[in-house]
Amino acid sequence: MTTNPKSGDDQHHSAPLSLGDLIARARRRISEISAEDLDTRLEDNESVLVIDVREPAEFALGHIPGALLIPRGTLEAAADAQSPHRVERLCGSREQSIVLYCESGGRSALAAATLKDMGYKDVQSLAGGSVMWEAEGLPLVRETAAGSS
Repeated sequence: MTTNPKSGDDQHHSAPLSLGDLIARARRRISEISAEDLDTRLEDNESVLVIDVREPAEFALGHIPGALLIPRGTLEAAADAQSPHRVERLCGSREQSIVLYCESGGRSALAAATLKDMGYKDVQSLAGGSVMWEAEGLPLVRETAAGSS
């Protein structure tokens, strides 16, 4: 006889959750900030840690000035002060304002919910991600690699 590993765990869901479901659930738990509001906070030199949760190749194509790259797949380890893979700048920012972003806002919503779960106090996701940031005409830093094609 086989048992259903989900029995009792997830009685409220009759079907598996999709990526869209997970993102919608995360967005209900977090707050988002507009590109314009983040830009204003940065221009006013407010203490905001901006984290790009995209992959390194995406980051190189254009990122918000001063953003710290912590790919979504490494976030939990980077945020855990006990992890050998911790990122001190993030671990030391539990009480500081943190804004996460990705390309469109989905990965960063998931990341913001995770940091909230890990005890970070003031976490937001950039609504619309880097796509919206760029659409608003806000500055991006683009890295150039020698010998790249």
